[in-house]
Amino acid sequence: MFTTRPEIQGNFGVVASTHWLASGVGMSVLERGGNAFDAAVATGLTLQVVEPHLNGPGGEVPMLIAKKGEAPRVVCGQGVAPEAATLERYTGLGLNIVPGTGLLSAVVPGAFDAWMMLLQDYGTMRLRDVLLYAIHYANNGVPVLPNIAGTIGRVQDLFLDHWQSSAVVYLNKGKVPEIGSWFANPAIGATYTRLLEEAEAQSASRDAQIEKAREVWREGFVAEAIDKFFRHEEVFDTSGAKNRGLLNGDDLAKWRASYEEPLSYDYKGFEVLKTGPWGQGPVFLQQLALLKGFDLDALDATDPEFVHLVIEASKLAFADREAFYCDPILNAVPMDVLLSDSYNDARRTLITDQASHELRPGVVDGFGGPVADRPKGQTYEGQNNTDLGEPTVARFDDLQTSDNGATKGDTCHLDIIDRWGNMVTATPSGGWLQSSPVIPELGFCLTNRAQMFWLDERSPNVIAPGKRPRTTLSVSMALRDGEPELVFGTPGGDQQDQWSLHHFLRMVHFGMNQQEAIDAPGFHTNHFPSSFYPREADLGHLVVEGRMPQSTIKALEAKGHRLDVDGDWTIGRMTSASKRDGILRAAANPRFMQGYALGR
Repeated sequence: MFTTRPEIQGNFGVVASTHWLASGVGMSVLERGGNAFDAAVATGLTLQVVEPHLNGPGGEVPMLIAKKGEAPRVVCGQGVAPEAATLERYTGLGLNIVPGTGLLSAVVPGAFDAWMMLLQDYGTMRLRDVLLYAIHYANNGVPVLPNIAGTIGRVQDLFLDHWQSSAVVYLNKGKVPEIGSWFANPAIGATYTRLLEEAEAQSASRDAQIEKAREVWREGFVAEAIDKFFRHEEVFDTSGAKNRGLLNGDDLAKWRASYEEPLSYDYKGFEVLKTGPWGQGPVFLQQLALLKGFDLDALDATDPEFVHLVIEASKLAFADREAFYCDPILNAVPMDVLLSDSYNDARRTLITDQASHELRPGVVDGFGGPVADRPKGQTYEGQNNTDLGEPTVARFDDLQTSDNGATKGDTCHLDIIDRWGNMVTATPSGGWLQSSPVIPELGFCLTNRAQMFWLDERSPNVIAPGKRPRTTLSVSMALRDGEPELVFGTPGGDQQDQWSLHHFLRMVHFGMNQQEAIDAPGFHTNHFPSSFYPREADLGHLVVEGRMPQSTIKALEAKGHRLDVDGDWTIGRMTSASKRDGILRAAANPRFMQGYALGR
C-alpha cells in the first residue's frame, strides 16, 4: 500500500507525537540517557507550549504506562469538579447545560501533577532536565502554524471584547499573529522558571525537588493566582452572560494524580488496555466485543461492508457510553456486563445491512440513565450557540473567524518506547487558549472539561463535587503473549475511540503496518450526543475522506447512511509505536503537516 512516509524502525528508541518539535524533545531526552518516562514528561510539557490551541499547563492528561517487567498502569491526570459544583448551583443560575467556555466549566487542572508523579516514580532525570525545553520554547517562541492562527482568529473578537488578558498574550496589537511568524509566551516561561527555582531552593535531592514542585503547583504561587482569579473575576461564557467560577485554592490543595488498573479485552490474540469509564476508553473495548462476531478478515480497509459494520458497532457502543459511563469512584458502572459475551451477542443482532438512525443504548437492570437526543442545530433555551468546546477536527480550508466564535482543531498525543522496552502513551488536552481567559500572573488559562457533565440528576454523569467528568481523552495499549507491544492514540474528542479503533483493526485484520494503517482513508460518525457544548447528535451521520473509492461511497449511501465526503486528507491524527522481536517501530499522521515520528 502507498504510504506518505516510512514506518520508523530502530532499536534505541522511538517517539511519535502530534508536533515535530515535541517529538524532537522526546528523542533528545532519550539520546541524553533518559528513559521513556523522562522523555514523555519533557514531550508533554513542550506540547503545552507548541500547541497552545490544543492544550496548556492548566489542562489534564490520561496515560497508559508499562515499565519493563511490570504490569501496565493507568495514570489519571484528570482533575475533579470543585466542591462548590453542585447541580443546584448551576440550575440556580438558570442553566440546563454547563457552559462550553469560561470559569464555570473549570475543574482542577490535573496535567502538571500527573507529569510530576510520573517523573518522580518512574523517571531518572531531574526536574530541570525535563522542564527547560518548555521554558525555552515559551521564552524564545514557536512557529505559528495555520491552525494556531485560525483558532486565534476565531476568538479574536471574544478576546478584544471580553477576555482582555488573553488578547494581551495572543494578539499582536489587536491583530492575529501571521502564519509563519514566531509566537512566544514568556509568562509561561516565567511561571515554570519560578516553579523550578523554588523547587531547587528547597533541596538538592531530585525527589524532594519534584515533590516541592507539586506542592508549589497545588498550594504555592500557582494555586494562589488561580484562587484569586476565580474569586474576583466574572467572565463571559457560552451562556451569553458573565459568570464567576467555582474553583478555589482548597480544591487544588486536596487533589493528587493517581494510578489505576486498566480495563482490558482480548481480541484476535491481543489484550487491549484502556482507562476506566471516567474516560470514554472502554467504548473501544465495547466496539471490539460487538465486532468479534463478524468476519472482518474477509474484507479490506475500504470495503463498504467494513465501514458499515464498524460504524454501526460504534453507534451502539457510544450510546452505552452516554447511558452508563461516569466516574466509577462515585457511581458504579457495569463494565463486566457491557463487555460480556451474552450482552454483546444480543446487541449485535441490532446491526443489520441498513444504517441505524436511532440512539439505542442497552439495558442493564439497576444502572444507566437517559440518553439525550438533541438534533444538530437546536440550541438550549436561553443560551447562545457559541460552540467553543473542545476543538476536534481541524481543516486548513476552515480557518476564518466565524460570527459565533466557533473554532476547530484537535488535542495532542504522544507515544514513546525506549531501548529497555518501557512504554508511555498519553493524550494531553484542556486549558487550550480558547477555553477561558488567561490568568495574567501565570500566562495560561484553565481547562473547561466540566462541560462534559450533564445537568440532569437522572444521568450517571451528572455534575457533583469531587467528581471526574466523563472525558473523551483516551489512550490505548495492546499486549501480545502478555508483553506490551503497541501504544497508540489520537486527538479528536469523540472521534478518538473511532480513529484509534480503525487503526488497530487495519493492523490486526488486514496486515497493515502502523504507517499504512494511519494513512488509510479515514471515516467516523457523529451519530451520538457530542461530549462538548452544545451537546448535539447528528443521527445517521457518516463522514469519509474523499480518497474512499466511489464504489464504497455509493454502497454506503445505498445502506442509508447520511454521508458527507470530506477532503482527501482530513480525518484523523493518529500516532503509534510498537516493540516486537527487539525492533522498535513508530508512525505518525501526515495530515496537516505537523505530527512526526522519530527514532533510531
